[in-house]
Amino acid sequence: MSNRLLHETSPYLLQHAHNPVDWYPWGEDALTKARAENKPILVSIGYSACHWCHVMERESFEKEEVAAVMNAYFVCIKVDREERPDVDAIYMDALHAMGGRGGWPLNVFLMPDAKPFYGVTYLPPQNWVQLLKSVKNAFDNHHDELIKSAQGFTENMLIKESDKYNLEGSEGVFSVDDLHEMFEKMKQHFDTEKGGMDRAPKFPMPSIYKFLLRYHALTQHPEALRQVELSLNRIALGGIYDHVGGGWARYSVDDEWFIPHFEKMLYDNGQLLSIYAEAYALTKNELYKNRVYETIAWLEREMLSPDGGFYSALDADSESIEGKFYIWTQAELESILGEDFGWFSKLYHTRAAGNWEHGYNHLHLTSPLELQKVEQSEYQKALNKLFEARQRRIRPGLDDKTLASWNGLILKGLTDAYRVFGEESFKELALNNAHFLKNKMTHDNHQLWHSYKNGKATIVGFLEDYAAVIDGYIGLYEATFEESWLDEALQLTAYTVENFYDADEALFYFTDATATDLIARKKEIFDNVIPASNSMMAHNLYLLGTLFDYGDYVKLADWMLSKMKRALLTDVQWATNWAALYALRSQPTAEIAIVGPEAEQYRQAFESRYFPNKIIVGTTTTSDLPLLQQRTAQNNLTTLYVCFNKTCQLPVHDIEAAWKQLNHP
Repeated sequence: MSNRLLHETSPYLLQHAHNPVDWYPWGEDALTKARAENKPILVSIGYSACHWCHVMERESFEKEEVAAVMNAYFVCIKVDREERPDVDAIYMDALHAMGGRGGWPLNVFLMPDAKPFYGVTYLPPQNWVQLLKSVKNAFDNHHDELIKSAQGFTENMLIKESDKYNLEGSEGVFSVDDLHEMFEKMKQHFDTEKGGMDRAPKFPMPSIYKFLLRYHALTQHPEALRQVELSLNRIALGGIYDHVGGGWARYSVDDEWFIPHFEKMLYDNGQLLSIYAEAYALTKNELYKNRVYETIAWLEREMLSPDGGFYSALDADSESIEGKFYIWTQAELESILGEDFGWFSKLYHTRAAGNWEHGYNHLHLTSPLELQKVEQSEYQKALNKLFEARQRRIRPGLDDKTLASWNGLILKGLTDAYRVFGEESFKELALNNAHFLKNKMTHDNHQLWHSYKNGKATIVGFLEDYAAVIDGYIGLYEATFEESWLDEALQLTAYTVENFYDADEALFYFTDATATDLIARKKEIFDNVIPASNSMMAHNLYLLGTLFDYGDYVKLADWMLSKMKRALLTDVQWATNWAALYALRSQPTAEIAIVGPEAEQYRQAFESRYFPNKIIVGTTTTSDLPLLQQRTAQNNLTTLYVCFNKTCQLPVHDIEAAWKQLNHP
């Protein structure tokens, strides 16, 4: 038995290709059928690594009797939220308007014109079937009321974001006093005992630490750094991190960073590479360096495609058991570790009854002091034994589609890691990934594709694709001084301005003007686990505007940032990538030009210390970049120019002299 999903490329859709449900992929065929037959639509949205998506499939979508009800009453559409984030955003917004809590699987009921009238997340089978019958009854017997309700939810989605959230731009300055106020508001939500924010489940939320690092760099506020270090330590040591194989799971279900839903997502790991590399530059904490190296090793070993792109995710489940690939019975640990079992079991607090559930143990630490008590070579040897044993297990499923947006985040993470650690293999991975994005996921007209699989790129790119890839290309230039990557970033930005920008709101739509119309064209403005695509574009516009002396780009970035000021001063924890940009704009950005034969060595020396509010450009010869024009290597010596607001200090030839100019402009 198979359905229409059999010919899709999304691993999540293919997982449902043999359900008895008559699934359609999102598209005109399904929508036309619903209109022609006047049937309500069920849109079920999830992703391949989602645990509860798998549970609902096993309990409901694989059952003939449940499928019979779905097929009789509805046109059923299955959506991969990672492949179609535009569809997901619209119907998640509708669920929130209905008063529901977001999550996946997301099941939304639509009128035949695709307007939503009801939605839920996971339901057990008996409740699900009862809901299907109730919705069908309402559609048949209360049709006019549903039309009115659906129209109301749709009109709510059509309200411009500036009106909905009271966003008003201004020409005002960005002040450090505002940053103090943002920090004080955010501090109220710190978990000062366990790190992160004061709620469970706990998500890594990398842009929070990006803001705190920049705030500390500007103000030297001790509480900001203390919260960063506490949080990054717990995220690096807890069960959310894979101690045996490297890489982070999506979140912990508890407030201890102990037990995750075990899926590993590319987007988390890309951002965390950046944050841990930055934090190492500031603190020189070897734990942070270790996690960066281990995570990149995992990415290269398990997530890298032959084309140079990175796959999307590893599943939470294997053998239909959540986390089975990652957890251990005490007997397994004793058998594998042999003479190392005693101290290892004590270190990780494993027990015969298990430290988690069903007799299983999960590896979890809380303090760096725990690791300092063991001899590191013995510790690594024990982990290697577990790694070898784990390699013989049945592996979690791999979501082997490649997304431009998430690869952009990985590209930025790799470039940040290379800039801090100088590891050549990191640069090679980054360059290979960038060439993949340029050659396989970019049209000749500088239009991006969103998804790539089996040698084929599909789905017109979204704003998140452009924002992340542009950011990655800028990072790659700063890591290599290869100006072709800035050219790519500039061309993608020009396309974005032309095809995504809404001049009425001075913000960017999420969807391309050339893309298929949905019932609403949304804008993504609030930061979450992944920064909002608008906040990423504001960063890009500011950096490119400074690099190329494009005043309009800088002015637009500042206007976008000013529109978010009210939100930043009200509840900054949902706008922390914006706040990170605010920290950069509250004081002049250092413009560092390096010219001469040792430009690369000087660049590496600059990156060894933490100074986030800078732009570095360099060349061994000459360049047409505005920040490098009329800059020469004096007396055939590599020469450094430190500038603020296009005003340069005296050229110098050594790093220490340049650092003094940076710190005392």
